[in-house]
Amino acid sequence: MKPETPASAPPQDAAQRRAVAPVICYPVEDLPAPNLALYRAARDTATKTAEVVVPPRDAKVFQVPAGHFFRITSIEGPQVGDLNLWNLHDLAERFYSGKTRALHGTHLSISDRIWSSQPFLRPIATIVNDTLDWYGFDEFGGSVHDVIGTRCDPYTHNLLAGGQYHHCCHSNLTRALADYLDCSTGEAEPHIHDVLNVFMCTGFTRDTGQYFMKASPVRPGDYLEFFAEIDLLGALSACPGGDCSSEHSSDAAACYPLLVEVFTPDKRALQGWSQPPVNGYDRTHGV
Repeated sequence: MKPETPASAPPQDAAQRRAVAPVICYPVEDLPAPNLALYRAARDTATKTAEVVVPPRDAKVFQVPAGHFFRITSIEGPQVGDLNLWNLHDLAERFYSGKTRALHGTHLSISDRIWSSQPFLRPIATIVNDTLDWYGFDEFGGSVHDVIGTRCDPYTHNLLAGGQYHHCCHSNLTRALADYLDCSTGEAEPHIHDVLNVFMCTGFTRDTGQYFMKASPVRPGDYLEFFAEIDLLGALSACPGGDCSSEHSSDAAACYPLLVEVFTPDKRALQGWSQPPVNGYDRTHGV
């Protein structure tokens, strides 16, 4: 956060320096574009084959085979969710929110992709439908489905407010993964990573640049849907902040469950599609 009163006097050419036009860090025109027409045609053939209900202030794990679809839906009231994704067969490959943000922007929607961590760095899921894509960016600079927040966690809660709160999304995801792996929370916790904040409405204040949240526009029936590019293990936490209109890490906010559904397309519907290969960099690092 920049100081309200700078300690340094502006130089004579301050206005000129500020007027320099920005350059996009990662131009994406040469990235392979997802074949949304193929995905949508395949989706039309799909039938539901699994579902998981995520209870309020808790998390659940789910699996999605490559070439299948999964949908996250608000079912009883406005609720945001924190999503982690891993390669089902290798937890070292997981959702890389920072690179996803650098490639697609602060908030995601249709045709944006979920990228995995280095050294794999490949698309592991693609957003194919979003009933909140109408929201865009509001007058405050807020939008939905961000990759800028890190997930609410008990460590930051303890730092700012004291106490031992155990239903932050970080802890929810840790418990759910520990149950799935049949291991201790200490063994599971290092696998928990920065999230896609599904349905959460966030941005940065224009005066101080601080991360903000506001009431999510999500309503029951709204959903975000993905195509799994590889075999995925997912974990979703129904945030203890509910719609995040006032606070998170709270037992006071109204919270609701979220629904995760998996859909299996006809085997013939994805002819010509293949799983993305891992990144082609040779990993020699100049040695």
